[in-house]
Amino acid sequence: MRYPAEETAEKHERILQEASQMFRERGFQDVTVAEVMKAAELTHGAFYSHFDSKNALMAAATGYAMETTRAGLQRASGTAKARAAYRGHYLSKEHRDNLATGCPIAALSGEIRHEPAVKEVFTAQLKTIIEEMGGNRAGALLKLSAMVGALAIARAVSDEAFSQEILQKVKKELDRKPA
Repeated sequence: MRYPAEETAEKHERILQEASQMFRERGFQDVTVAEVMKAAELTHGAFYSHFDSKNALMAAATGYAMETTRAGLQRASGTAKARAAYRGHYLSKEHRDNLATGCPIAALSGEIRHEPAVKEVFTAQLKTIIEEMGGNRAGALLKLSAMVGALAIARAVSDEAFSQEILQKVKKELDRKPA
C-alpha cells in the first residue's frame, strides 16, 4: 500500500527526529533501529522504505540535528544581544543536562570519528555553520570550539559546582569578546 507523499515525509521526519535525539543521548552503538522505529510509532519493517541501513539513518539523523543547530545560530546572528543570549542558553545547566535536544556537535563528536558515513555529513554541516557564524573564520572556530568544549567538559565532570564554573567562565570570556 502506498501512502501519500505528505504522510511519508511526515513519517520520515519523525524517524529523523527520534533517531537524532536518541543518538545524541545514548550514542550510535547503543541505539537500535527497532528502538528508533518504536519511538517514531512505526513498525521495524517500515524502516527500509526510508533508509538503506542504520549507517544511512545515522548520517541523515546527524544532518537533521546539525540543521537544527544551524537554524538556532541563524536566529541568533542578528545582533550582539541575540548572540549573547544564544551563548547564555548554550552554556547553561539546562542545555548541559539535555543531551537529546542539545548540540549534536558536543554530543556526537567523539562518536563520529568512528563512523565514516557520518563524518562527511558532519564535516559539510560544520563548515557551513562556521561560515554562517560570520566574522573572521579563526574567530568563529575559536568561539565554537570554546562553547562545544566547555559543554562537553561540563557534562563529563562529577562535581556540579565545577561543571557550572566551566560553563560560566567560558561564557564570561566569550561575552568579553562579542565580535
